Amino acid sequence: MTRAKLAFTKPAKLAIGALAIVGLAACGGSERPRTELAAAQINTIGVNAYLWRGALETLSFAPLATADSNGGVIVTDWYANPSNPEERVKVFVAILDQDLRADALRVTANRQVSQGGNWVDAPVQAATVQKLEDIILTKARDLRRKALSGS
Repeated sequence: MTRAKLAFTKPAKLAIGALAIVGLAACGGSERPRTELAAAQINTIGVNAYLWRGALETLSFAPLATADSNGGVIVTDWYANPSNPEERVKVFVAILDQDLRADALRVTANRQVSQGGNWVDAPVQAATVQKLEDIILTKARDLRRKALSGS
């Protein structure tokens, strides 16, 4: 299997490095804090707001093709890192639940490389998708922590 390269911005690379060092914290228990429950009741989107915002922030390096907050779907347009224009990626995120849990998030990615002027599908390493999920979950937890602390 060829090694897939996914282009990230410098903040995303730092976040990936931090994740590798710190690791993924537990998602928490099945009960949400009362303030989060109250926020969810006035929430106008159909999915967990923290996961939604975390996903949008994580994918801010690429232009969005679709963002449906009621359905919980985010699709980027093709993105090519200017330092590697012969490769491009497209990311799909599905947020499946109102709860902030790891299993409420699904990320998939497509990668293409330029060969003879044509874009050809190329494999994406599972670790790349897992890193994106970890970054989104970490951002979502940080957003929740800030909201609950009043910062």
